[in-house]
Amino acid sequence: MHVQDLPRTRRALHGVAELVLAGPQYRLSGTIRLRPVSGGFATVAAPDLRIDCDTLVTGDGGRLPLRDITYAGLAEAAGVRAGAPEGLYRNGSGVQPDEPVEVDPAAAEYIADCLAIGETALRHLEPELTPVLWPEHFDLGITSDEINYGVSLGDAAIEEPYAYVGPWRPRQGTFWNMPFGAARPISELGGADAVTAFLEEGRRQAHDPD
Repeated sequence: MHVQDLPRTRRALHGVAELVLAGPQYRLSGTIRLRPVSGGFATVAAPDLRIDCDTLVTGDGGRLPLRDITYAGLAEAAGVRAGAPEGLYRNGSGVQPDEPVEVDPAAAEYIADCLAIGETALRHLEPELTPVLWPEHFDLGITSDEINYGVSLGDAAIEEPYAYVGPWRPRQGTFWNMPFGAARPISELGGADAVTAFLEEGRRQAHDPD
């Protein structure tokens, strides 16, 4: 998967996560948390919605393709009102409800695979914690001992999915290659074992840099 194939689909899925899943869930159930599932991601409470690669699946089994429709139209077809969670954060996907949804199936599958890798790695790192997919930055993460661990699906800094370690207090050293901590593209790390190893090294470096 070439990096240039990903940004449009990542932004589109971020918009779906924020406007069609998290926003309606917040208004109905009071939480913005999303969760990774096979093929993509889903709500954790009502409304029952999930993404399966390039398709929105409703609680009654309806399947809505993520193409040839606006975010508002997609939400309406799913029985909800499109819109981001109100009053919780200032930055998000930047997607507007009247924009068309444009999801490439191959790119969506790669993003789903990266989510699955991230969930496996995070659960190996901290088995007692439940990874959360946050709609603001579209990243799957946990926090332990004042350190954030996770997998971002891409952003302005790194335009492809990457694993990260973000101590609340800055650390010094060659491991820490980003302003917030350390990050490595999943395309470079490989599978869940390698991501787990990177996260474990980040934990070691944060607690015992020498």
